[in-house]
Amino acid sequence: MQSKIKRSLAKTLSWRILATTDTFIISWIITGAIHLAGAIAMIEVITKMFLYYGHERGWNKIKWGRQEHEPHTTIWPYS
Repeated sequence: MQSKIKRSLAKTLSWRILATTDTFIISWIITGAIHLAGAIAMIEVITKMFLYYGHERGWNKIKWGRQEHEPHTTIWPYS
């Protein structure tokens, strides 16, 4: 069974909100300053997007664990 694009996008957004909230709370607990926690969370959102993209591109070059004729992941289905 294949997930719908809207479902994947919703999961991506909900995970990003959850993960950034986690970073914000941990930063707030450690620093005790809400403005520092907010700054850390904002930076984290940006840096994690770049890190995730690089991570994905790197894994695309690794053949381990792939099926021989595994189709590429696409956002828009071909007609």
